[in-house]
Amino acid sequence: MGAQESNGQERGTARRTLLGAAVLGAGGAVVGLPTAAGADTRRSGGGYRSLPKPTIIGHRGASGYRPEHTFGSYQLALDLGADVVEAGDLVPTKDGHLVCRHEPEIGGTTDVADHPEFAGRRTTKSLDGVATTGWFTEDFTLAELKTLRAIERIPANRPHNTLYNGRWEIPTFEEVLKWQDEQTRKRGKQVWIYPELKHPTYFRALGLGTEERLAKLLRKAGKDSKNSPVIIQSFEPTSIQRMNKLVDNPLAVLLSSANSRPWDFVATGDPRTVADLVTPKGLREIASYAQGIGPTLDLIIPKDAGGNFTKPTTLVEDAHARGLVLHPYTMRNENPFLPPAYRKGTDADAYGDVFGVFKVYFETGIDGVFTDNPDTGVLARADFVAG
Repeated sequence: MGAQESNGQERGTARRTLLGAAVLGAGGAVVGLPTAAGADTRRSGGGYRSLPKPTIIGHRGASGYRPEHTFGSYQLALDLGADVVEAGDLVPTKDGHLVCRHEPEIGGTTDVADHPEFAGRRTTKSLDGVATTGWFTEDFTLAELKTLRAIERIPANRPHNTLYNGRWEIPTFEEVLKWQDEQTRKRGKQVWIYPELKHPTYFRALGLGTEERLAKLLRKAGKDSKNSPVIIQSFEPTSIQRMNKLVDNPLAVLLSSANSRPWDFVATGDPRTVADLVTPKGLREIASYAQGIGPTLDLIIPKDAGGNFTKPTTLVEDAHARGLVLHPYTMRNENPFLPPAYRKGTDADAYGDVFGVFKVYFETGIDGVFTDNPDTGVLARADFVAG
């Protein structure tokens, strides 16, 4: 049997097993998955530091198995054992509601292109300096967005996810907060979420500032304290500084590639790059207003020109020395997202040796990781803790 055919059979078996487990329902546990109790919890006074370590964060839910940022994806992430669900990349509507989409441009994540009534709203805008063509949430009312349905964002890698195209609508963050409470009651344990403020400088210029809207919703829900189960993140440090003045929630600064500049820095003429932010001096400044960082995995272990692992940086040690937790992003099971040495077969949607990759990253001392496949992350953590 050829390696590609064998991998395909194994992949199909894994997916059938997953789907069989998932039908246990919203409140059901997935039989055979280790619970968080088996992890090295390293509890330290409640709040975000009481989460299991390494923390498994469902990236946009369980987006390896369902279209991202849908209640189907969020729900499955919990069923598969995620400690935290990234429920909400937050972008505003024309009438000021915060909704959960990966980007304000929704042509790739909804069926808006199939709605002739919205054809005239397709346009090109400059989004953080990049010309972007499509449909934008800020040009729709919430009622209009609710007529759309979510679709798979990367069908070439996840053709199986297209089965669920059209099943779920776009959630509002207010609905997410209610869902969080419902799931906490049903499951008998606190459900954590990790919303991200997307493009805050861009939206502030449109008169749709997102920080104040988020703070208002958190205050209304009674989830604006330091031990609240809501961690807030953004790629713009000044946005996190704003949130630090508005709420007491744990906060994290997201960090892209070393040579990139946060868009708020570009807009204000701040010459610093991410490389400056990950120095001891930069981390000390971040620690003055945030509790953590979310670096790209390449800031933890850089890759060479061929995509292979090189020597880990000192970022984990340096951040920990300043009291910051590290939740890097994003682990995915499919071959194209893994270093060449860990790939199996040639299919774009075939799974590689992702457990080996998790082990490499966990050994650096990271506090958690974002993953599109929470069940894989939970099993990898169990291996790591046992080993």
